Amino acid sequence: MNDFYTEQLVKRKTTGASIVIKAVMLALTIVSFLISLVIPFGMLLPVILIAADVFVFRSQDLEFEYLYVNGDLDIDKIMGRAKRKTVFSASISEIEFLAPAGAGELNQFKVNKTLNYSSLVSGKKTYELIVLKSGEKIKVIFEPNDVILNGYKMLLPRKVII
Repeated sequence: MNDFYTEQLVKRKTTGASIVIKAVMLALTIVSFLISLVIPFGMLLPVILIAADVFVFRSQDLEFEYLYVNGDLDIDKIMGRAKRKTVFSASISEIEFLAPAGAGELNQFKVNKTLNYSSLVSGKKTYELIVLKSGEKIKVIFEPNDVILNGYKMLLPRKVII
């Protein structure tokens, strides 16, 4: 039995932009609270900003789950460890090429869109998956484990470089 199945969870590193967004939201909330002390009916603004803070802080906490079953890959984005959304799906017939990021063989592919579902941690080995969806070539950057790599290598030996 040659079934390949795996689930892999990759936590996205907190970026500088994410930290800046959180700091600005927090500063706005504090300023609005101070303003509400001066203006008697200004208490509504801090309440709205606190709700916005909760939403922004949860949306900045990202994880990606790779689900691989016999050549079919689904990538889900998990926000705040609560909300899940499928952001990418590809079947084995849509795969054009899979290689480590920066491999010379990838230069032959002209992609229309790039999707990054990696952890953004320097030093992690990322791979680029070239997929043909609806006539459009898409490059997906991700961090597959050995089960995913070996599964693709077994199913598509000429299209996969490990």
